[in-house]
Amino acid sequence: MTVRAALPVLRTADTHCPYCALQCGMRLEEDAEGKVTASPRGGGMCKKGWTSPELLDHPERLTTPLLRGEPVSWETALDHVADRIRAVQAEHGKDAVGVFGGGGLTNEKVYQLGKWTRLALGSKHIDYNGRFCMSSAAGALNRSFGVDRGLPFPKEDLKDADVIVLVGANPAETMPPLMRFLTGAELIVVDPRRTATAEQAQLHLQPAPGTDLALANGLLHIAIEQGYLDHDYINAHTNGFDEVRQTVAGYWPAFVERITGVSVPDLYAAARLMAGKKTAILTARGSEQHAKGVDTVTAWINLALALGLPGKPSSGYGCITGQGNGQGGREHGQKADQLPGYRMITDPAAREHVAAVWGVDPEILPGAGVSAVELLRKCGDEVKMLFVLGSNPVVSAPRAARVADRLKDLDCLVSFDFVMSETARLAEVVLPVTQWAEEDGTMTNLEGRIIRRKSLRGAPDGVHSDLWIMKELAARLDAPGSYSTDPETIFEELGRASAGGKADYSGVSYERLEEQTFQWPVPGPDHDGTPRMFADCKFPTPDGRAKFIAVDHRHPAERRDRSYPLYLTTGRVLTQYQSGAQTRLIESLDGPDSEQFLQIHPDTAVRHGIGEGDWVRITSRRGSYTAPARLTADIRPDTVFSPFHFPGAANANAAVSDVLDPISRMPEFKVCAVKIAPAARP
Repeated sequence: MTVRAALPVLRTADTHCPYCALQCGMRLEEDAEGKVTASPRGGGMCKKGWTSPELLDHPERLTTPLLRGEPVSWETALDHVADRIRAVQAEHGKDAVGVFGGGGLTNEKVYQLGKWTRLALGSKHIDYNGRFCMSSAAGALNRSFGVDRGLPFPKEDLKDADVIVLVGANPAETMPPLMRFLTGAELIVVDPRRTATAEQAQLHLQPAPGTDLALANGLLHIAIEQGYLDHDYINAHTNGFDEVRQTVAGYWPAFVERITGVSVPDLYAAARLMAGKKTAILTARGSEQHAKGVDTVTAWINLALALGLPGKPSSGYGCITGQGNGQGGREHGQKADQLPGYRMITDPAAREHVAAVWGVDPEILPGAGVSAVELLRKCGDEVKMLFVLGSNPVVSAPRAARVADRLKDLDCLVSFDFVMSETARLAEVVLPVTQWAEEDGTMTNLEGRIIRRKSLRGAPDGVHSDLWIMKELAARLDAPGSYSTDPETIFEELGRASAGGKADYSGVSYERLEEQTFQWPVPGPDHDGTPRMFADCKFPTPDGRAKFIAVDHRHPAERRDRSYPLYLTTGRVLTQYQSGAQTRLIESLDGPDSEQFLQIHPDTAVRHGIGEGDWVRITSRRGSYTAPARLTADIRPDTVFSPFHFPGAANANAAVSDVLDPISRMPEFKVCAVKIAPAARP
């Protein structure tokens, strides 16, 4: 074995991991031969973070614009795109051009993308893949607390909690460094599978997919019955409890056991563990990616309020955000109904404020668009041209095969990317853009903490930032407004646009971020941010009180039956991230989880004539995929599981449901009815 001698370090940069919303601190070093390595800074990193530099110089890195698959100059590509925009809008109207963004884009890109869509394109059609992430929790947080920030306290506060309830969360695999903040508490894990996180729990509740709402209502019923409520807190800091009390009166433990499959003794044990302690209830995608996701999260918030948790030290409710900038990504304008600062686009005062910052008449701002799934459904019909940035919906969207068909029906698809993702392969124009180590900017992590992303080096020849592309296209379109390529300039403007909004960044600057990070809101240059929201149990609602909202269990949109006797649920694995377009290219991440699989209970496998490693076809009413079987008693007999990182014939999202939550417009990724059968090896 040849050991590579260490070479002198030419450049270093203190930045953050490009993947999940934990945004672990990272130090990058580049040696004399251009090799980049990563190491933790101020904590740990998972394997994905350690190996992330491998993508910077990957052979499949895109470094030249492509037009119908052929390399062209930037001038040719941008002129072509501008001509296509003009032609489509001349024939079909401004809203015929849409934008599909991403939860991994920096705050600066998000802000300028929202501005560019509404001014340069003049279109209302912009949404992003964060709609698949935390939108149900956002809807619940807004209506219960008056504000949407994933964790309303620093993650360090979790170290002092007595009990932590993880609902539909598997951080031991999805964000392993978070686990070091959870080790001091007793864990209650709610998950249909015995995951790596559940293995570390004092109590694992294993409900049927789609029944978490009934479980939360049942726990609140027991809390009332056993006298666990904090009546002083309820009376002083909340409204609406009487209606919730009446609703959960019907959720007798035996009734909840029939719905969820969680035993009555386990229900009582969970309620007893939480009572009278510093308890934090944290939800994630397992409870949120449902057609009743907002109501499900609301039920857990109701439980937290009844126990008197929000606003108290190391207690309360929080959401574990998934994507790197899942929080900031929805605060500054790429969400269909929002303007910067978490302002609503339908609010005349919000429109006037933002238009003044942009130097335009508020009347020219379009209205609200539609959600991500609805935008994709419109492709080829109302929407004739689509820009995709930082996203790969051909793999990540529900009913993925239909999404691919809709994208093929477009007059023109334009992809901004740095690798040839499955979506980029369908694009008429592919524009190569910078990676995280080649750009400056800010991200907002799962705590609402604004952090600096610092570049290590410049982009390869032939590669430009998304900001530069937007500016060039705006110039070609003679667009109103100004568009910068300098992230700091854009961040300063973002601060002015967000001033006075719920997500107020106006007191933050790049200079201040050199010294520390800040959790929003930061309403002035002398303000140190808001590490702990709801101080003194006061909430940003009209009367300063949190709101109980009565919610009832309803079955999944699609239930098991004779034809489709199993539930499919999906999720992530340790070595892969989101659609896998990046992580599937990294050789160091090859291993057991680098290919699709089907987790199935041994009893279920026997009934279907399936053995360990056998290939299986999984079919729903929408589509099918194939995967080798992994037999384990860690999953319920009525449920099968696959990760969603894989494309083509292995894409589990071809089977999942696109029924939407009526408030968040979140698709029901986490439960659909399927049948399974032995299949030939592909």
